[in-house]
Amino acid sequence: MKVKVGVNGYGTIGKRVAWAVSKQDDMEVVGITKTRPSFEANIAIREGHPLYAASQTDVANFEKEGYKVNGTLDDLIKKVDIIVDTTPGGVGEEYKKKYEEAGVKAIFQGGEEHGLAGISFNALANYHEAWGANFVRVVSCNTTGLVRTLFPLDRAFGVERVTASLIRRGADPGDKKGSMLNSIEPSLKLPTHHGPDVQTIMPWIKITTMAVVTPTTLMHVHCIAAELKNKAKESEVLEVWNSAPRVRLVSGKEGIKSTGQVMELARDLGRPRGDFNEIVVWKDGVKVVENTLYYYQAVHQESDVVPENIDCIRAMMKLENDPMRSIHKTDKAIGIGK
Repeated sequence: MKVKVGVNGYGTIGKRVAWAVSKQDDMEVVGITKTRPSFEANIAIREGHPLYAASQTDVANFEKEGYKVNGTLDDLIKKVDIIVDTTPGGVGEEYKKKYEEAGVKAIFQGGEEHGLAGISFNALANYHEAWGANFVRVVSCNTTGLVRTLFPLDRAFGVERVTASLIRRGADPGDKKGSMLNSIEPSLKLPTHHGPDVQTIMPWIKITTMAVVTPTTLMHVHCIAAELKNKAKESEVLEVWNSAPRVRLVSGKEGIKSTGQVMELARDLGRPRGDFNEIVVWKDGVKVVENTLYYYQAVHQESDVVPENIDCIRAMMKLENDPMRSIHKTDKAIGIGK
């Protein structure tokens, strides 16, 4: 029996999560919601996902444009075992009440506060914290990126302290607002929220973060300095990451020097939507000075959290007890991994 999954909000993350769920053999998409007719609603129908209106007031808009909807979110909730909520950040609390009343489990995204679910999730670092839980939050794209590389480092060498500067994209490629033209905007509230967000998964780690928003839509780049408890050579660090799931080593010497070239690599690899679900680390940009490790990594903000959502479903629904088996199963199904 497959777990029945609903996706509330078929946007940047939601459509990718729905696609990834459809590739798994132990879960299925039974419906997705949209607030209004759009090309994404057409994509959902083309991919075979039953379409639901977010609310009753939205039904008329769909019918006016000739869309057949199967009901509303309230109707979808009655048919699912778990909802992946990919609605805009800050509205999760309103929807949580619906899920609670229906007795349905739900996964929220990194735009919500940790307190909404009480559990923040990364498949490698804390899979079992989500075991059988009713509500879990998959952390943001940037937090996922930081945990993906820092957790294996901490396990191998111990991490005393981290300072990370985040160079953030201004908007997603499909957005029509939010990207600044010819401008770089620093986050003046310091330290930024990313460090405390990492601590929702790795509470023992000392981490401080800064961030600037830049006029690009492709990816985020992190400039990280990690003070290690035990000395390590660059080659040893690279071996740790090479063995870690969802971390991809690239090289400037091989022609991948920019986020644009990383995205070109994703297209060359035939990744759906040109996505790069792994965190990209430049192996020739890794340097150890005494006990401090310096490195650069790139985060594809549209897709890196997608496999985490799949593993979170497995943990919450108790489908697979071994996190590495779940990670391998997810990655194989969606065509990523070593």
